[in-house]
Amino acid sequence: MFFNLEMLNGMILLWTILTVLSVVYVTYDLIFVTPNPYIMKTGWILVTIYTGIFGLFIYLLSCKAPLTMTHEKFIAPLWKQAIGSIIHCLAGDATGIILLAIFLSFFKVSIPIEITLEYLGGFAFGLLIFQSIFMKKMLKSSYFQAIRKTFYSEWLSMNLIMGGMIPMMVFWSVLDPISKNPTSLHFFAKMSTASIVGALFSFVGNRWLVKHNLKHGMITKRKDEKQEAMKEMTHEKTVSSTKKSIALILSLFGLLLGILISIIFVKIVR
Repeated sequence: MFFNLEMLNGMILLWTILTVLSVVYVTYDLIFVTPNPYIMKTGWILVTIYTGIFGLFIYLLSCKAPLTMTHEKFIAPLWKQAIGSIIHCLAGDATGIILLAIFLSFFKVSIPIEITLEYLGGFAFGLLIFQSIFMKKMLKSSYFQAIRKTFYSEWLSMNLIMGGMIPMMVFWSVLDPISKNPTSLHFFAKMSTASIVGALFSFVGNRWLVKHNLKHGMITKRKDEKQEAMKEMTHEKTVSSTKKSIALILSLFGLLLGILISIIFVKIVR
């Protein structure tokens, strides 16, 4: 082991305590104060569970309006809209990845196979459940239409999120074998740091998606207010198919970069 285990245990315990407190605050604020639609409330709570105090900091910075009735104006800047896009995507993708990681912990599989299955699981969960089921009402479309409308943006965003998560998951698995056990706080720490890096790595891609109306960002919905069809995600031809193809290819390069870093690291360590 390349580090002091007792010190690491202490850091992970502190992170866990701060995460619990962060989740309690964000959950309370979303239920009683901040006017977000159900899908974004769920996303913020899940992301705060996965990213701890980092998630709380981003929530306060981008979604928690300092004054009442100012939420629409507060979340208007493009960078905050991009964060909203990341939250929605990370909540679904990371959930799928973590569930697959827990399932695969009961079997002996190689790291490449594990990463591949987690990628597929994260993409499937994010697209088929978190994007399509939760978004069809907001898009005013059927379930399969919602899949079609969100497929491109979900795939591009997933590539970048996974491109950031893969190296962190591999680092932890190689350097700290305890982190492979889903009943250990080390597993939680591994997934937490991986989620944070994945979110940061995907920021530019999500900003591009929101800017070109290919993905929704932050949303305001007050109590007893009827949810209108989303304006942020029109799916009109605001960007050429060539640019969309280039953006998707770049996201795949981001995914391959994460894989390459992981391979180089494993060869150096072993």
